[in-house]
Amino acid sequence: MKHIFLKRVLPVAFLSAGLTGMQACKPKGTQSAVTGDAASKAYVAPGKYDEFYNFVSGGFSGQMSVYGLPSGRLLRVIPVFSVDPEKGWGYSEETKPMLNTSNGLIPWDDLHHIALSVTNGVHDGRWAFGNANNTPRIARIDLTTFRAAEIIEIPNSAGNHSSPFITENSEYVVAGTRFSVPIGDNQDVPINSYKDNFKGTVSFIGLNKDSGDMHIAFQILTPGINFDLARAGKGKSAGWVFFSCYNSEKANTLLEVNASQKDKDFIMAVNWKKAEEYVKAGKGVKKAVRYAHNKYNEQTHTAISTIEKEVLTLDPKDCPDMVYFMPCPKSPHGCDTDPSGEYIVGSGKLAAIIPVFSFSKIQQAITGKNYDGTFDGIPVLKYEAVLHGEVQKTGLGPLHTEFDDKGNAYTSFFVSSEIIKWNIKDLKVLDRVPTYYSIGHLSVPGGPTAKPYGKYVIAYNKITKDRYLPTGPELTQSAQLYDISGDKMKLILDFPTIGEPHYAEALPAALIAKNSRKIFKIEENKNPYATLGDKNARVERVGKDIHVYMTSIRSHFTPDNIEGVKLGETVYFHVTNLEQDWDVPHGFAVKGANNAELLIMPGETQTLKWVPEKAGIFPMYCTDFCSALHQEMQGYIRVSAPGANVPLSFSTGSTEPAAAQPSKDGSTVKN
Repeated sequence: MKHIFLKRVLPVAFLSAGLTGMQACKPKGTQSAVTGDAASKAYVAPGKYDEFYNFVSGGFSGQMSVYGLPSGRLLRVIPVFSVDPEKGWGYSEETKPMLNTSNGLIPWDDLHHIALSVTNGVHDGRWAFGNANNTPRIARIDLTTFRAAEIIEIPNSAGNHSSPFITENSEYVVAGTRFSVPIGDNQDVPINSYKDNFKGTVSFIGLNKDSGDMHIAFQILTPGINFDLARAGKGKSAGWVFFSCYNSEKANTLLEVNASQKDKDFIMAVNWKKAEEYVKAGKGVKKAVRYAHNKYNEQTHTAISTIEKEVLTLDPKDCPDMVYFMPCPKSPHGCDTDPSGEYIVGSGKLAAIIPVFSFSKIQQAITGKNYDGTFDGIPVLKYEAVLHGEVQKTGLGPLHTEFDDKGNAYTSFFVSSEIIKWNIKDLKVLDRVPTYYSIGHLSVPGGPTAKPYGKYVIAYNKITKDRYLPTGPELTQSAQLYDISGDKMKLILDFPTIGEPHYAEALPAALIAKNSRKIFKIEENKNPYATLGDKNARVERVGKDIHVYMTSIRSHFTPDNIEGVKLGETVYFHVTNLEQDWDVPHGFAVKGANNAELLIMPGETQTLKWVPEKAGIFPMYCTDFCSALHQEMQGYIRVSAPGANVPLSFSTGSTEPAAAQPSKDGSTVKN
């Protein structure tokens, strides 16, 4: 009994002790750890550009934010899984389909991790990927526009935490389910039948190498465990993906204790090249599912949502040599591969050491069948046989590891609030610095790739107490920038972040800035409601719908006076921005609309749907400051009672009564 008690209490006691230690290490006030020339190292003069783009997940905000490094300037907030009034994302009729799922419109989700596209294991600056953790989805961001171009839902998944992680040449984005769940036709089962009925999956989402278009190539069924994070191999380990997983106990309640019973859980190693062979050999089984696949077309400026109905699955019991487990102490979280692809670093949240595995030894163990039994029929490789070594005398609560260009690794420690630098080959600890406080992820520019840029490491912290001016019960989330160009790490900057920053990746600005799109060419606008020139502006009645084909250009709308709309009708404002000049968007809003506004880029068409609720005169105006006469960029729309004899009419620059307009439904309209 005593033994069981200790096993159950130990993890909590470990964390409590760590937290106590962490609190003891905190500064008493707001003093800084910055010394010497730190400010000059983070300073970017006005008019000068930063050296790196830093893409940071927004956590519960559902957004992705973009900062310049080393200044920490906020450059852009990209709405991904959330509506965004600043961009009009999710408010216009054209963007609403991007947030569609098999459960309908879900306008808010939880974005945890970032992945940037790579070629030969090196960032290529084409796409960023983000995950929706709650309703499992993967988004692809086009880095020429900094907008979501595609979102795909992942079936047979629950809690999409272990994603999106990308293979060496962007062949696949992988996604492991956080929660195992019943899969198949009968999902109404007792929760306490977890060990019998619950299964996990890892999904391989294929990418078109030119367009980046996504599709779910195949899923692998796994034992009913929880997947946390993942990394693809590179170099000598290309063709493999490594997933950290916990709850090998298969507990279904109070996981804080019950999923920490064993000394070791697993890192799951998947040979995806072998999986491809099984797919080609016809070993996959098509399963009936429902998931949404949403694409945004930059020529029609419109998203289309399609519901897909099947997915190809592979079962390891039918596909030998495809999946292996490696023991990893204890409750593994981080799972990272070094730039060479030889070393895989596991980080057990409750472990006091960092195990480093050798890909070469993994291959030798597989060839020699050096197993330590099986887990649900999947071979478990012997820990000692695949271990390169253990980093000793670290900190409390190792989470994530990134790498520099000098053969060093940097691991974050949540409980002891610090970053530790260590050498990959001899595993000696070289340096440690405190973070303020409770660091989660960390990022080195290029750190997860084959070509790190070892100038900075950025800490993404969970708590900022004492670091910023108070803002009520909740303080800003934050990041901290450390110079790692020398032997010792030096804190040089704090900067606030959007939402809760989880993971981030940074890459040289030169890879993206040169390709940034400035306008959409008006002659290439294929939106079916586009108005290509003021002369084509018009207002049409189609049944109970009023379609306003409107243009915007500094500093007026055409038309800007509209009459004849009747209560009970729905008005669609199709606004085309005729500007062909960089950084001149126009906004559009009408009083009383419960759909706040549009933001229309140069050459683009967006649609606002409005259902008037009372008769009267309603102003409309541009919401984005566009010129010295921006305030004058406005107009009126008149709404009359259902039986009123007010003809549908429109005008711009005329004070005379406008001519009546014909209706497409054949009805006659009289002045």
